[in-house]
Amino acid sequence: MNRTTFSLKLSGIILIMGMVGYLISCSVKNQKMNRESSVIHPEWSRNAVIYEVNIRQYTPEGTFKAFKQHLPRLKELGVDILWLMPINPLGKVNRKGYTGSNYCIKDYLGLNPDFGTPEDFKELVKKAHSLEMKVIIDWVANHSSWDNNLISDHPEWYTHDSSGKIISPNNDWVDVADLDYNQQGLRDYMKDAMIYWVRETDIDGFRCDMAGMVPIDFWNHAVSEIKKVKHVFMVAEWDSPEMHDSAFDVTNGWELLHLTESIARGEKTADDIDHILNKEDSLYNPDAYRLRFTSNHDENYHAGSEYERMGDGALTFAVLSFTIPGMPLIYSGQEAALSRRLKEFDKDTIDWGNYNLSVFYSTLIRLKKDNKALWNGNAGGILKRIHTHSYKEIYAYLREKDGNNVLVILNLSPRPQNVDMNDHTVIGTYTNVFTGETISIEDESIFSLKPWEYRIFVKK
Repeated sequence: MNRTTFSLKLSGIILIMGMVGYLISCSVKNQKMNRESSVIHPEWSRNAVIYEVNIRQYTPEGTFKAFKQHLPRLKELGVDILWLMPINPLGKVNRKGYTGSNYCIKDYLGLNPDFGTPEDFKELVKKAHSLEMKVIIDWVANHSSWDNNLISDHPEWYTHDSSGKIISPNNDWVDVADLDYNQQGLRDYMKDAMIYWVRETDIDGFRCDMAGMVPIDFWNHAVSEIKKVKHVFMVAEWDSPEMHDSAFDVTNGWELLHLTESIARGEKTADDIDHILNKEDSLYNPDAYRLRFTSNHDENYHAGSEYERMGDGALTFAVLSFTIPGMPLIYSGQEAALSRRLKEFDKDTIDWGNYNLSVFYSTLIRLKKDNKALWNGNAGGILKRIHTHSYKEIYAYLREKDGNNVLVILNLSPRPQNVDMNDHTVIGTYTNVFTGETISIEDESIFSLKPWEYRIFVKK
């Protein structure tokens, strides 16, 4: 942290350094380092949006058949990729709660009977494909349940303590046993199991749980082998740049998520967003997709809904997640303004109501699809921060690509703000994405924003 009790001379140096940092933060984003990658994203992913499906909680039945009835609605919403939380049978030994954790896998080649039959699942995938949606499944490679057959058939594939006892990954995850990737047999088995699901059910990829707890060289080899069967789309629940080198299309943008929560609490400001985006630009491959979200199953279970964590800024940060560089994620129930924590280890059906945020999310998705400036990876445009006098409260920026111009103005404070647009690059005629209103922006145009208000304009 900066301290202010040094000499006047040192204070002057700090002031100069601060001015330099300010100029850097105003600079155009996406000037990324040339970290090499062999990952080739599927073309359909360039403007895609992910939707996380919690099958257990999605319907009163909690089955594939019941969820399948929602596919036309999700297609209408604009969803491209359905990420299904684990579909495998769950262990019972040391189970937490009545139904147990979705991430306590008893059989990597089996299907959770609570969700339906193998044919039900195949029909779900076929229906999604007929609607031009992709399906990826959650893959839990780091640990298994204590009653997984691998425990008895291949105890050497597990991590042991000094007394020879199989152990959990940590003291909290007592319902699962840690797998040991020093064992080649385990590596072959896990790779072949993933290939099995691609061949047998025609899924389109995997979201890999706690991917960084499994050696990266396993993923690099396994994904290369899976892609001999199908060009799968790979999402890593991790945030290390090397994940993108040859295995994964997407990694989690946790740091930005936690920053937005700090901004909502008044601990950080809009300025801090620049630091994270510039940091990402310096570390990640230019075409790496970063996952942007305000909620997912973990955040909802453990930290609370976005309304609990972000208060009145929840939708404002959703706008941010859809309009900065990255791939947006919607979690089950967000389009219905789900405002409570779902139970993690028990049945707890989502309250759908009237899907009262469907228009909000469909507008954001359509905006992303229709404007190359917002596309994923290096298919998208640069992000230019727009200078305003309220620099710590207002995050205003322009995304540009091939004649597409998207201007976003966010009030990231609980106070009204008058926003002056002192930047000639934004001069022009725009359409308000949410209202359809046409406006002209000139030198020194001023916008009055309510607390946490957001505006998105597309240049005509």
